[in-house]
Amino acid sequence: MGFFLLILGVALWWAAHLFKRAMPERRAAMGNAGKGAVALALVAAILLMIFGYRMTDFIYVWAPPTFLIHINNLLVLIAFYMMSPAGQKGRLLSRMRHPMLGGFKLWAFAHLLVNGDLASIVLFGGLLAWAIVEVIVINRAEPDWTPGEPGTYGKDAMFFLASIVLLGIVGYIHGLVGPSPFGS
Repeated sequence: MGFFLLILGVALWWAAHLFKRAMPERRAAMGNAGKGAVALALVAAILLMIFGYRMTDFIYVWAPPTFLIHINNLLVLIAFYMMSPAGQKGRLLSRMRHPMLGGFKLWAFAHLLVNGDLASIVLFGGLLAWAIVEVIVINRAEPDWTPGEPGTYGKDAMFFLASIVLLGIVGYIHGLVGPSPFGS
């Protein structure tokens, strides 16, 4: 049952995010109510993924070496920075078209490095595949893109420091509800 819920959650995540691009007329006809419907679908997707993941039996696929924990944490730190407002307000990411999706891809990939069970591969692999497809779909729908004005390195530093703090907070909470991302 857990594996089914996990797959359903990942599929609903895909559907909710791609709805606007796959069915633009239907989404436009929903007006502002469509935002609420998509938000509700995303909350349901997240809950299905959480409960499905936690209910799924551990099925061993491979054993990640322990040094990958450090690489995971570095990649997640960079992912947090990429998903922050740094892409729009800083200088370093100002020429990157999809910094948030790039950060999401990096986050998912980092989690694939340190989780060698089937449920993790389905969850993080499915989310990584979604982010890749999302970038392709957006780029095809809107091929013309011009970067905005670059921000300052000071903003980059501020968002990077905030990302370090956020990594500590998320890591602490992650250790309360599951394995500690900082090792034992």
